Amino acid sequence: MHLSHESVRSLRTGVLGIAALVALWWLAAVTVLSGARIPTPDGVLTTAVDDGFGFYALHFGMTLQEAAVGFGYGTLAGLVVASLVLLLPVAERVLTQVAVLSYCVPLVAIAPVLFIVIGNPDEGQRSGTATALAALAVFFPTVVGTVLGLRSADRACLDVVRVFGGGRVRQLGTVQLVAALPSILAALRIGAPAAFLGAILGEYVGGVQRGVALVLKIAQQNVDVEQAWAVGIGCALVAGAFYALFGLVGRLVTPWSRGTA
Repeated sequence: MHLSHESVRSLRTGVLGIAALVALWWLAAVTVLSGARIPTPDGVLTTAVDDGFGFYALHFGMTLQEAAVGFGYGTLAGLVVASLVLLLPVAERVLTQVAVLSYCVPLVAIAPVLFIVIGNPDEGQRSGTATALAALAVFFPTVVGTVLGLRSADRACLDVVRVFGGGRVRQLGTVQLVAALPSILAALRIGAPAAFLGAILGEYVGGVQRGVALVLKIAQQNVDVEQAWAVGIGCALVAGAFYALFGLVGRLVTPWSRGTA
């Protein structure tokens, strides 16, 4: 795939920005913040290498599984609700309020409630609480992005479908969903990192034998600053990878949204 000049320049700027940030981090850690519990980049890297790839694959793999399943459920629910808003205008206010309510309730506050209802996961299985929080994290962005995209459909195209006998369902499937693809993918670009964060918050409630939150809690108890930073940076890299992945998918699937053929 050929990268445009703009993409190359953006990538170069991003790499230079990260390098500058790491340099400032190292300089601050050995000078003005030397008395604080701020590890140096080489200390974090050494700890990550000592822990080994298998250690991070084990725990990140479980959290990614919870995030992926929750992301699927939340996305599906969001698409269904957004479609119902278009097909059943009379129910729009109720459905919109449900979506807003899911966004307004803090995940940290609802996590213990979900844990009481769902309970501990079986040994070696993903956490139901983490999966549910991942689904909640992606639900609202999906609903908003999908509704906005569905309503952006060209009225002339909708009229053509109507003239040929198509009803609302036919309009939704042939015109509105296609028009909504850029908005849906943009919403998923935001929702994917949010689902990963939701899964981590769900693991913090307890009951998990594997997962990113478990490693963070152990590092906190052992005052292992380097490992905590290593896991935190790993989480940032995973979230950033999800964001970039859906951005790439959006460019490939909906090139017309960027004015290209």
